[in-house]
Amino acid sequence: MINEMNLTLLLDLDGTLLDTKMDHFIPAYFQALADEFQSIVPSEVLVRALIAGTNRMNESDDFSSTLEQVFSEEFYSKINVPRADLEESIDHFYDRVFPTLSHLTERMAASRPFVEWAISQDFRLAVATDPLFPRKATLHRLRWAGFEPEQFELVSSFEHFHFSKTQPAYYAEMLGRLGWPDGPVLMAGNDYHRDILPARSLGLPVFHVQSNPDPTRQSGIPTGDLEGLRSWIEKQEARTLLPEYRSKDSVMSILIATPAILSGLAMNRSSEAWSKKPSLQEWSMGELICHLRDTEREIHHMQLDLFDEEGDPFIPRPDTSVWASLRDYFHEDGSQALMAFMVARRETLHRLRALPSASWNRKARHAIFGPTSFLETVGFMADHDRMHAQQAWAIQNESGIRPAPPIH
Repeated sequence: MINEMNLTLLLDLDGTLLDTKMDHFIPAYFQALADEFQSIVPSEVLVRALIAGTNRMNESDDFSSTLEQVFSEEFYSKINVPRADLEESIDHFYDRVFPTLSHLTERMAASRPFVEWAISQDFRLAVATDPLFPRKATLHRLRWAGFEPEQFELVSSFEHFHFSKTQPAYYAEMLGRLGWPDGPVLMAGNDYHRDILPARSLGLPVFHVQSNPDPTRQSGIPTGDLEGLRSWIEKQEARTLLPEYRSKDSVMSILIATPAILSGLAMNRSSEAWSKKPSLQEWSMGELICHLRDTEREIHHMQLDLFDEEGDPFIPRPDTSVWASLRDYFHEDGSQALMAFMVARRETLHRLRALPSASWNRKARHAIFGPTSFLETVGFMADHDRMHAQQAWAIQNESGIRPAPPIH
């Protein structure tokens, strides 16, 4: 059964662990912000700017900008007020005013027993809430649901995440920030279009949380309330919840998310932290990023070039393990290497997005894996990403260095 292998359980917040009627909550939230800042910004201007900023976050697939940065660029340009002039008032709003909106939500009786059961099973728990809110607002809502952030390994918010739940890359970023677990994974949430479809697109098993599921809906997706979710999990074998990262949507989402994952893991690192090694035999974070940068430039781009030629290409795979010592990665600037990797990955994604669908079926021979296809070759790139994101997460934890905390 499932408790024989460590399950990573991603749980939505609003509508899943907390009864939040978003069609009532969001207008009240925007109105509270408008009332708070009406002496500085006309209410109608502020609400339009909030909507514009939220839309930009939902549309953004920029792995180099957090959602907070995306929102701020749009929001402050619309209200024509410098961000520094509002920061103190914003802190006051989320400390004092936002908590008064709790009456628009209700605790769900089944939430706490379910989470306590999941903890007792040693599941890895993360709150996969749409990171469209600041961290303070997210943690208030988590506490309204009856929980403390320390009960979860990760809670997403817009300061630290780069994609909204409209995008499968959000789920890739969540898993990457958890070290890309190898075992079973399950995403459970109430929103079919933001919790279920994007997670499935990445390749994750899903459970649609609904108090009153429609018995006529024949989607093939397991559905029920939180008590039903527990019963369903208890009946699963670990192998039935193993993700499958082999589709075009899946590998593209991983390639998009990897720079965001690395940026999140490396957030606020000092120059000393970039070169700190967990042990003498292991890479530092800076060395790892240099390896990814050069692999992207010299291996992945070369492989894409080969597919531009006629016929079935032979795909070599040079030994890159010696590059770290030969190229003295240890003494490079890790933050500069990360920016260079992002530039190279942007070129990769541009080329992949421009390809016609038929190109993904092209045949090839791989030096290591034998007969292959273009899709499988790009899948190897995504596997390489996941392996080194696991390594980056391990470096972060084993070295004792922590990025800006995602849950406090």
